[in-house]
Amino acid sequence: MYRNRDVDTHPQIGRSAMPLDSSVSSPEAEPAPAPRSPSLGGPLLLVALILLALNLRSPITSVAPLLRPLQTDLRLSETTVGVLTSLPVLCLGLFAFVAPRLGRRYSTRVLLTLSLVVLTVGALVRAGTSPLALFVGTVLVAAPIGIANVLIPGLIKRRFPQSVPRVSAFYSSALTFGAAAGPAVAVPLADATGSSWRTPLLILIVPLSVLTALVVPFALGREPRAEEPPTALAPQPGTRSTGLWRSALAWQVTVFFGVQALLSYTVFGWLPTIWQDRGLSPTSAGLALSLCNAVGVLAAWVLAVAGRRFADQRPAGVTVACLTACGLTGIVLGPTALLWPSVAVLGLGLGAGFALALSLFALRSPDAPTTAALSAMGQGIGYLIGVLGPLGAGALHDVTGTWAWPLTVLLLACAVQITAALTAGRVRTVTAVAR
Repeated sequence: MYRNRDVDTHPQIGRSAMPLDSSVSSPEAEPAPAPRSPSLGGPLLLVALILLALNLRSPITSVAPLLRPLQTDLRLSETTVGVLTSLPVLCLGLFAFVAPRLGRRYSTRVLLTLSLVVLTVGALVRAGTSPLALFVGTVLVAAPIGIANVLIPGLIKRRFPQSVPRVSAFYSSALTFGAAAGPAVAVPLADATGSSWRTPLLILIVPLSVLTALVVPFALGREPRAEEPPTALAPQPGTRSTGLWRSALAWQVTVFFGVQALLSYTVFGWLPTIWQDRGLSPTSAGLALSLCNAVGVLAAWVLAVAGRRFADQRPAGVTVACLTACGLTGIVLGPTALLWPSVAVLGLGLGAGFALALSLFALRSPDAPTTAALSAMGQGIGYLIGVLGPLGAGALHDVTGTWAWPLTVLLLACAVQITAALTAGRVRTVTAVAR
């Protein structure tokens, strides 16, 4: 049976809280990771992680600049397009819960390789000639991404035990770069190939996913099952992580992540469309989304560097929510001259907000097993919250014919994120005490 406590931690000692129960050790008391051979954390594995990251966002974000020709070609309504843009986020949430079960039966090497194969097949199916093929292919593309999202942080923890922050920063930056690169080249590829949307999506996904599927098995090598740590993917016998579901702090972290996902995927899905509705070209619409993500890479690095100096994350949480609100308002209601600056401000808020949301899983946990369990809970529920954003924005725009009402809802979401930041950002840890 589990009891869950949210433990206040003194600001001067950050996350180093003494356990409330002798059965739970503090982070300092954890045994040092066993030494790894160079091959376990070598350059090839780092290359594989970067390739994996490039595969995990571009297949989703590349669709946004091509929504108008896709919608015309398949004769989809605004609400149906909203469902389409929400479906990947829904899959990310649902398959985050599937990943732990799969992780107990198969090695990370096998699961990541199979995920890339399914991703490739999904891209081919999505390029079909019917709405059914489009939706089935979208599920096949997003499902393996949801699984890989959960597997890769644990892989980094095992293979780079002495360099987790640095490697995580490389991985996070590659994720954001992939999210930015896809929209930037989608429309130029469509113009160059003479295809409205199918060929660009295939070019952006299939070659890279095939290459990554060939590299990953060699980079990961054979990973004995005994190396799997007792995390949320492989719980210790006789223990459970359900205590987190009764923790107020765990829910506060989850809400912060969920609102961040809602804001991010609404922007990924609809920013190019909003841009075109304001009279700009499809090419510049794709570049706007790319700029938003590119600025997000810089914002994530700035937060990583500045965050080391502050134990309390409440100011950062409030700041990123306010930046996001200002950027969204400028894009929807601001004058044309402020569109590009507004995109940059929005990128700062979303990029730093995503990095902060991911870091809260570790900052609010006393040890690696709790971090893994909190991450699974936060991503699973958070992405299910996030699915409401693009779906709701599309439905509201379909009914009202304006982006002002979707903007109002997104601003309310920013207010909710500020509230969550004021609680989840306070220096304390959630501790599951086993009895």
